[in-house]
Amino acid sequence: MTNKDRSWTEIDLDNFSDNLRALRKLITGNKSIMQIVKADAYGHGAFQIAAQAIKEGVKFLGVANADEGMLLRYKNIEIPILILSPSLLSEIPLIFENDLIPTVTDQQFAQKLNEEAKKLNLKKKIHINIDSGMGRSGIPLQEGLSFIRQIAQLQYLEIEGIFSHYASSEEDQNYTLEQSEKFKVFIGQLDFKPRYIHIANSSAVVNYSEDYTNLVRLGLLTYGIYSHKSWSDKIELKPVMTFKSYIAQLKTAQKNDSIGYNRTFICTRKTRYAIIPVGYADGYDYLLSNKGKVLINNKLCNVIGKVSMDMITVDVTDLDQVNLMDEVILLGAMKEGMRAEELTSLYQGSSYEILCQIGRRAKRFYREKGDIVSLSPLSRRDFVSYDHSDFKLNRIIASAIEHRLQSKEMADAIYSDFLERFITEKDLDIHYRRNFRHTVEFKHHNISEMKDYFSVETILHYSKILQNNYFYIACAQNEKILEKYFLRKDVEYRWLLDGSIELDKAFFQITEAKINDITLKTESSMKNGCLEIYCYEKLLADLVGKEVVFSISTRTFYP
Repeated sequence: MTNKDRSWTEIDLDNFSDNLRALRKLITGNKSIMQIVKADAYGHGAFQIAAQAIKEGVKFLGVANADEGMLLRYKNIEIPILILSPSLLSEIPLIFENDLIPTVTDQQFAQKLNEEAKKLNLKKKIHINIDSGMGRSGIPLQEGLSFIRQIAQLQYLEIEGIFSHYASSEEDQNYTLEQSEKFKVFIGQLDFKPRYIHIANSSAVVNYSEDYTNLVRLGLLTYGIYSHKSWSDKIELKPVMTFKSYIAQLKTAQKNDSIGYNRTFICTRKTRYAIIPVGYADGYDYLLSNKGKVLINNKLCNVIGKVSMDMITVDVTDLDQVNLMDEVILLGAMKEGMRAEELTSLYQGSSYEILCQIGRRAKRFYREKGDIVSLSPLSRRDFVSYDHSDFKLNRIIASAIEHRLQSKEMADAIYSDFLERFITEKDLDIHYRRNFRHTVEFKHHNISEMKDYFSVETILHYSKILQNNYFYIACAQNEKILEKYFLRKDVEYRWLLDGSIELDKAFFQITEAKINDITLKTESSMKNGCLEIYCYEKLLADLVGKEVVFSISTRTFYP
């Protein structure tokens, strides 16, 4: 991939899928999977990981707070989302607005949640966290039955799940088995059986099997990180994230010269070294000073001197060949020594932490089948204003109609039957497009087999930031079929064909599709009553993340 960024991360979605499938093989019984995407999916991108997990059949997502859940809803993620941490009273509106499932560990919170559910006349699903030995959040085991019975009395709350959390499933087998047995006994004492019972995290899936649970929470291991070094014998995991940069400068130091702040590295020989424009502000941990390793031209090189805010220095003396702008892998390659857990072991750090902090100033590029399929430009990339959430805006619109008509019944009819359909099915990408130019012409033609038809030719031009190295064009004969294509962000053009015309590529043609000056290849196929045209070209990978000019030309034949 040709890239001009100072640093970037590549997220391999195929590796993520492979890891998920490998873990699924270890899951015993008929258990569902909850993919943990908190902390922006451990730095991998919550939306992209969630979408990939859903493709792999995952039915549940886990986040840390309401904000994380709200972002996924904004991105049109529809499957259930559990907030694993205790929620605040101030988060209750967001929980309802975004259809999130809170974890309940407090009576006052449960009361307020019940009151809000009553106002909305709905039953709110919740999960209850039981502390079976973690010693962190959750209801103490000995108080659990009493607490659950109190919550069960709240008319507008539904206890959908009860869960606990292992304290040390990676290392302490005896304590983990003790926790599991305590939780199993506790579940057996319940007055009812909740829909979901869960305690196992990724580590427990590899090492243990609970016959009384029906949901597992998968996190770190799906991202290709071994939480214990011995597990590589049990399961093959592939790193999903790779952190990369370039050599920005090459220098030579003499014996006894010092390198970096506080002169912590003194050269013992004539030393050739490279400056890499990445530092602790980019998430490359300061504790890797004089300890870290990077990969250049498939060879490991030592980090020498202290990690600075924006730079590190690397010894390249022993490389046969090294040049300015050579690619540098800082984390994530399959090469021994470059995995996150291997780097953090050099300073007794946490692979969880380094993954979450990596790439703070870097773009993320997402790969599938070796190709770049999408990107996310910056850290803290996504923001949804509370004041402009869909839920609040919809309520304002509905209220305004009611006030104007002085009739709630008429307002509800107008909103639900007409406006809501268009509001909720909006294309969230539309505000990224500009410089629209759309021409439509009726033309004569000389195509003998179409002599009984006239031709309508359209040309659409617009500018937009390219998100993928492909896009689709959709053509259908009725609105219902075409509606779903307005929800897909990889569809750039939709055409509603008259019902009297045969839905066939002979009658609806893409005469040309271009991005900038690149002519795209096209492939047509029929799917669920819709003609889909797949437009692609490998050269687009270099343009992902940049503003480009789309040009789409069509020809339709009408009788």
